[in-house]
Amino acid sequence: MTDRLDLQALVDVLGPRFAEGAAERDAGDVFVAEHYDTLKQHKLFSALVPAELGGGGVRHSAMCAFLRRLAHYCPSTALALSMHQHLVAAAVYNDRNGRPGRALLERVAAGEVVLVSTGAGDWMESNGTMERVEGGFRVSARKPFCSGAPAGGVLVTSAPYEDPVEGWQVLHFPVPFSAQGVSLADDWHTLGMRATGSQTVILDGVFVPDAAIALRRPRGRFHPAWNVILTVAMPLIMSVYVGVAEAAAKIAWEQAKRRQGDPTLPHLLGELGNHLTTAQLAVDDMVRLARDLDFTMSLDLTSAILTRKTIVAEHVLATAGKALEVAGGAGFYRGMGLERLLRDAQGVRFHPLSAERQHRFTGRVALGLDPIADAAA
Repeated sequence: MTDRLDLQALVDVLGPRFAEGAAERDAGDVFVAEHYDTLKQHKLFSALVPAELGGGGVRHSAMCAFLRRLAHYCPSTALALSMHQHLVAAAVYNDRNGRPGRALLERVAAGEVVLVSTGAGDWMESNGTMERVEGGFRVSARKPFCSGAPAGGVLVTSAPYEDPVEGWQVLHFPVPFSAQGVSLADDWHTLGMRATGSQTVILDGVFVPDAAIALRRPRGRFHPAWNVILTVAMPLIMSVYVGVAEAAAKIAWEQAKRRQGDPTLPHLLGELGNHLTTAQLAVDDMVRLARDLDFTMSLDLTSAILTRKTIVAEHVLATAGKALEVAGGAGFYRGMGLERLLRDAQGVRFHPLSAERQHRFTGRVALGLDPIADAAA
């Protein structure tokens, strides 16, 4: 399972199985738990871990392609899996570059441990409280948007701490879901991506030992760690949404064949094709810039990734909307599946950064300024 062909062959087998019952899961907000069991059997959670550490040795670009294709069948499974994969990818990059990451990779490889992220919701400020106690901290917080939480093994999270010497910091650390004080809010009842299990994780006085603190950074300020996280994460996550757009466009094209006498169709199909092609080109370039995790992290690279993220998001949404217009009234029926894809596509709005913040970030980088100074976190 070390090349793209193996992953592509696997998605062609698993995809149709994962597509079964999609409407029912969507209607009932049912997490794709059985899919996670299957992904574990095929060692997909350790696929990005280097072979020498016990993983599959799959390339970052191959995982992006896998997630993009998987989204044609089950967007929720693909998106939830992408959240785990971006944490693994960041750990691979850090390990390659002499920073902590190997212990987490070995843990994932040893037991197909599911990693759950809170990074996008925490961003610069993070949330919660940390109380200094003997040997570590007591942490209390509510962390929303934790995709895959019902199957989570380790929560990769952060919280603010007012250090008596250094002042306000954000401390990053892993928390086992088995730790005392960890629970789920069962609150993932949403417009789209309903089967991702992205529940709020509640930390109630959870003990975090000093040895678990992986990073300390000033609160409310951009840290170089985000140059790694955003560069590896956005190509994986946006690949899922391009897959959603491709699936929506496919339904639209099939419906258009039944309405060939409609004089408006050629123009609508041309618009649809342009929007989809723009999204595809932008995500392909994000994958290229990530260079299979052989990149040099920098603000310029992060800005380029985020610029392309905005382009992908805008044109994924435009593709989904135009697909409904092409399909006509038939697309309004839930049974066709297009309206579900249209709702799932809306999730692209909520991954960092929003268009407005990306414009400001990119503009400040171009001027040689701190990318978020004086901006609301």
